[in-house]
Amino acid sequence: MFFQGWSGLWRVLVVGTLAYITLIILLRISGKRTLAKLNAFDFVVTVALGSTLATILLNNSIALAEGVLALALLIGLQYSISWLSVRSEGFQELIKSEPTLLVHRGRFLESALRSQRLSREEVLAAVRSDGHARLEDVGAVVLETDGTISIITGSDLQPSDTALKTVNGFERTCLHAQAPSHNDDATGRSIDAP
Repeated sequence: MFFQGWSGLWRVLVVGTLAYITLIILLRISGKRTLAKLNAFDFVVTVALGSTLATILLNNSIALAEGVLALALLIGLQYSISWLSVRSEGFQELIKSEPTLLVHRGRFLESALRSQRLSREEVLAAVRSDGHARLEDVGAVVLETDGTISIITGSDLQPSDTALKTVNGFERTCLHAQAPSHNDDATGRSIDAP
């Protein structure tokens, strides 16, 4: 139970070292994008690589060659998907989600919160962790494609702001905010973009 023999320990040392070196070489060949975690697909690949390495180390029934092939397959698939998404907008739209606007000029976008299954408290926690005490000081809060929350300060946000152009709901919300709003709730704290 605590010790099953020296052969198992030697296997972990030798196979673990070789698998680790192989993984490093494969990652260097495939480039920085392989572990970038820019979207959910990248996150899944990163987790799968870790799981595969752990399986190679601890499962005696998997030969080093099979494990190296599995690592190479995951990295090769990730490279192919990234390559295709950079060259084809249609393919990129198929595999990647869009960033979503959650707060605009200090006001919650309730429909966006509901569709992304986030509560006001979770957004407020992100705003606080970014160093802001007042939601009114925040120009925009964006749920990024990788699940992180970006906080943009300043209230002078325009539909032409290039960094926000690809954010789902940003242009529509900016135009809606310029017109008188009839969707504000009783506290004046929430709006729903049309």
